[in-house]
Amino acid sequence: MLLAPVLAQAGSSNVVTYFLQSNTAGKVIIFLLVIFSLIAWTIMIGKYIELRRMGWLNRAFERRLRDQRTLLDLPETFELPGGVPYAALLTEAVEAYWRVSPKRGEDPARVSAARIEHAENALQRGVANQILSYESSMVFLATIVTGAPFFGLLGTVWGVMDAFGAVALHATATLQSLAPGVSGALLTTVAGLLVAIPSVFGYNYLLSQTKQLITELENFASSLADRLELEGR
Repeated sequence: MLLAPVLAQAGSSNVVTYFLQSNTAGKVIIFLLVIFSLIAWTIMIGKYIELRRMGWLNRAFERRLRDQRTLLDLPETFELPGGVPYAALLTEAVEAYWRVSPKRGEDPARVSAARIEHAENALQRGVANQILSYESSMVFLATIVTGAPFFGLLGTVWGVMDAFGAVALHATATLQSLAPGVSGALLTTVAGLLVAIPSVFGYNYLLSQTKQLITELENFASSLADRLELEGR
């Protein structure tokens, strides 16, 4: 996917020739880099759509929630849609709040404090789980960003080593006999960089978006805790 424009721009014949001149290890590495490129682009596009969708759903749910006078006794007409992180936090917090049942003769203030504590603990767990969801697939993308150039370098070193080794078997070494192997070897470095460069830009952008959503999530959880505490008094 990423190598196709380069093949077309370079007149295709030269690049194809370089590929054919590569040794077996170089061809295998280029094939793996093409797969890594496809995976990286799939992750970046999918993660971008996912984060944009979560951010939009969260903001829409927060606007609806501001119009509600109470969180502990929401009207039946108020829906808690699935797949919305903010809605999941609210559901977990309210369920944890009402999970504490007062005992006969127990101080109401103590019951209220216990309920608020359970709700806050549920919010902390919910935030942690949502952060894991936000950051899913990012580790694999970071691995591709880091590993692709090294794969390309490995192919280049291996190819140059084979090229010089083949030249050593002949009585005379000429540029014409050395150049094809070196050209094929350098192609793996180019392929590695073509995978890594757009991936690192995509990773950094997605990482910034993820951090923004995490900050908004933590702020929302804090505001939920404040409202529950005020209502529970």
